[in-house]
Amino acid sequence: MTIDEKYERLLACIAGQGSAAVAFSGGVDSSFLCYAAKAALGSRAIAITVVSPMLPKSEIDCARRVAREVGIEHVLIEEGEIDAQVAANPRDRCYHCKKIEFGSILKTAGERGFASVLDGSNMDDLGDYRPGLKALEELRVVSPLREAGMTKAEIRELSRRFGLLTWDKPAFACLASRIPYGEAIDREKLSRIERAEDALRAYGFRQFRVRSHGNIARIEVSPEERKLFFNTSVLDGISRELKSFGFLYAAMELEGYRMGSMNQELGA
Repeated sequence: MTIDEKYERLLACIAGQGSAAVAFSGGVDSSFLCYAAKAALGSRAIAITVVSPMLPKSEIDCARRVAREVGIEHVLIEEGEIDAQVAANPRDRCYHCKKIEFGSILKTAGERGFASVLDGSNMDDLGDYRPGLKALEELRVVSPLREAGMTKAEIRELSRRFGLLTWDKPAFACLASRIPYGEAIDREKLSRIERAEDALRAYGFRQFRVRSHGNIARIEVSPEERKLFFNTSVLDGISRELKSFGFLYAAMELEGYRMGSMNQELGA
C-alpha cells in the first residue's frame, strides 16, 4: 500500500467515527492526527491536551501553536497532582498514567458530545515496551494511524508535505520517562529535569534526554550531536547550569541518545 493510499485509509477511518477528540500532546504523531481529523471531520473534531507536571511548558506551547495553524478547537485539561500509583513509578507506570489521562480525555469528550477519542500511536510503537497501549485498548480508544498501517517515517513525510511545523520535530516522551523505574516521581524532580533539558535546547541541541539517577544527571544527545560537547565552554556551561538546578553530578552517555534506553533493565 502506498503512502497516499494509507492516508486515504486514515481519513476514512476518522470520518467513520462521526465525531472525535484527538488526544493531543503536541508531538509529531498527534499533530499529524489533528491535521487529518480536521480534514476528515471539520468542526466535528477537537484536540484535547492534558496539562500535567509530566508535560513541559515547551510541549504545551507547541501544541497551542499547532492547533492554531491546523484550525482545530483546542481544549486543555489541568491536572496538577500526580497519582500515587504513577508517582511510585512501577514498571507498568505508563499503563496507570494512560488510564488516568485518557479517562479524563474521554470524560471531557463525552461531555462535549464527541463520539470517539483518537490517539496517535503508530506501527512503530508496537516494537517497543509500551504498557500504555493496554490501557488504550481497555478504554476503547481508537488508534487510526495504526489502523491505516502508518509508520513514523510516513507520518513525518506527510507532515512535511502538508507543511506541519512538527514534521522534523525530535522524538519526545513524558518527563517521567527520565526517571528509573522504582525511583519515586515528584514535581521537584520533574521540574529539575525540565529545566535541564531547556538548558540543552538553549545550547542548540535538538535530540536529547536528561536522565535523572538520584543526584546524577546523565545526558543523552543524538550520536551526531555528541561532537558539540568537544568544547570546554559548552561542557563547563552545561555542568554549571545543571548543578544549579540541584544535580550534584553531570555525566554524558557515551553512546548517545537511544529511544527507550531506560527500558534496558527490563530486557525490553
